[in-house]
Amino acid sequence: MEQKELLNIVANFDVTGKVLDVAPLGNGLINTTYKVTTEGEAPDYVLQHINNQIFPDVDMLMNNIIHVTDHIRKKLEANNTEDIERKCLRFVPAKDGKFYYSDGQKYWRIMVYIPDTTSMTEVTPETSFIVGETFGQFQSWLADIPVELGETIKDFHNLEFRLHQLEEAAKENRSGRVDNVRDLIEAIQARAEEMTKAERLQREGKLKKRICHCDTKVDNILFDKDGKVLCVIDLDTVMPNFIFSDFGDYLRSAANTGKEDDPNLDNVNFNIEIFKSFTKGYLRSAGVFLTPVEIENLPYAAKLFPYMQAVRFLIDYINGDVYYKTQYADHNLVRARAQWKLFESADQHEIEMNIFIKQIVGQRGPAGQYNNLLNTFQE
Repeated sequence: MEQKELLNIVANFDVTGKVLDVAPLGNGLINTTYKVTTEGEAPDYVLQHINNQIFPDVDMLMNNIIHVTDHIRKKLEANNTEDIERKCLRFVPAKDGKFYYSDGQKYWRIMVYIPDTTSMTEVTPETSFIVGETFGQFQSWLADIPVELGETIKDFHNLEFRLHQLEEAAKENRSGRVDNVRDLIEAIQARAEEMTKAERLQREGKLKKRICHCDTKVDNILFDKDGKVLCVIDLDTVMPNFIFSDFGDYLRSAANTGKEDDPNLDNVNFNIEIFKSFTKGYLRSAGVFLTPVEIENLPYAAKLFPYMQAVRFLIDYINGDVYYKTQYADHNLVRARAQWKLFESADQHEIEMNIFIKQIVGQRGPAGQYNNLLNTFQE
């Protein structure tokens, strides 16, 4: 966009200081982002275009984010945390009081820029521990949020919904591809009852939805220049979900020894060391609020997300590649089979995952956060 247009958009927000420049920032895949530079001691800002094709209810989206950041800020204040402005995102209202502005075609928001920060992308046991601990803390802070948030993407991680989509896609067979994948459809269906456990537990009143980030990865954490965690960013997908979403979705990508679309399935295996590091960090912070049922089913969560993603890639393949961008004719099928291989590998590690979690629970310190939880696990 032209500088003049961007300056006009910024002028609709309650920013302080004289705006000197608005320039592209980063390379986000969902939201176009700009840095707003101001004069003197006034803070700089981040201007973002909100992708309302993915997030159609912008009002709900921003209400969610403001409730979450306000609640986290109160937690930090109650703990007398230093440098809170660098440890919690702050969004700036528009002149009409809303936390977004529409120029008639696009939706925009502004947050205060946090200077002298860095991000990480490498997946290692060390960074996996940090991710687990950070997102576990994020969930812990929000476990008692006093408002009900909305679903910014409906049925985002609803496996029963995804399996219904697969059934409908196979019946319609729009692209004539079903005969190519009957083996995979049958394999998925054979495990469907087991893998829809979360929805059943919720209906039985044994599992509830909590506030989750739903996009757990190391590059959604902001660090200072010394490598210390500042805050979690990219809050668009924060919504009610089972805690399995944040736990399993990270492992789906981080614990894969191959690529998401690896054509050589020998490369694709579940990295149990990444699981152990991430789980240790996660339970260190999230263990203060998790129920025995949630802890017991963390290995299930590690299997759930490659299973669900295999279903989603397969649906798109059968429908003729209408959702995910593809680079060649069978790209979605290659992706689906790679995710299924990862699911099978995680499944083979389930006993080891269960043993490790029981050990973590049993080793908890004198505060006893996990006391008596170990005995609740099924042998």
